[in-house]
Amino acid sequence: MKKLILSLSTLLFLNFIHASASNHDQKSKGKILMIAANPSVSSITGWPIGCWAAELTHPFWEFTHAGYEVMIVSPSGGKLEFDSYSNPLDESGYSAHDLISLGWIHSKKHMTLIENTPKLSDINPDEYAAIFVVGGQSPMFTFRHNKHLTDFIVKFYQTGKPTALVCHSTCILLDAKLPNGKYLVEGKKWTGFANSEEQFADNFVGKRIQPFWIEDEAKKIPNTKFLVKEAFTPFAIADGNLITGQQQNSGTEAARFLINQLAQNAKVPAKK
Repeated sequence: MKKLILSLSTLLFLNFIHASASNHDQKSKGKILMIAANPSVSSITGWPIGCWAAELTHPFWEFTHAGYEVMIVSPSGGKLEFDSYSNPLDESGYSAHDLISLGWIHSKKHMTLIENTPKLSDINPDEYAAIFVVGGQSPMFTFRHNKHLTDFIVKFYQTGKPTALVCHSTCILLDAKLPNGKYLVEGKKWTGFANSEEQFADNFVGKRIQPFWIEDEAKKIPNTKFLVKEAFTPFAIADGNLITGQQQNSGTEAARFLINQLAQNAKVPAKK
């Protein structure tokens, strides 16, 4: 079985390379900015934490296959680390069947993309057609109350360009407010990591993992609809140019919403 999995990861590696080569042979449709969390340490569990592999690798796969260039950045810049439970090679076996992430890990070219990420403050958002914010465990400690990151997301959202967040990265929306003082998500339908999923994760490891639960906090925001489906069911919502995905199995769905919006935007003549 192990040999079979490694063989499949090799095929994925070849597909990654082929997709990248194909993108160089054709004109890029535009640039997408992916924002992932820097490594940190959980003050609740004491674990080293980072971004969730599938929430980076699966959307990246969708974007590159659709003909877009992708830039991966982080708030502080530098090397990214995958949450251990999201690594298909982790001894827990939690993500052992994530073959796309396995292919990424076995591709030196793709691992290089997260070895020394640019710092978000050095990025010109005008160069990007859309942003996609990756979740994981670190966002719950490094994204929440991060004013520079939150302001970046709000300003980008206000341009009308697709703005996507998945899983625990949606904790940014618990703080995000527009210039008029209203929460960005007021009057919006959105999703994020559900209470049922937090409870499952806590039960799986036998202790509390997160400092707060997004669904609980979302219920405190006025005039907003936080929606979830059955635990770990792929689920994403597009409400205007705000796109949100429920958890790690929803990155592909959120990415496809984003790609569809970009395709629609390309058909609309630019305002003079």
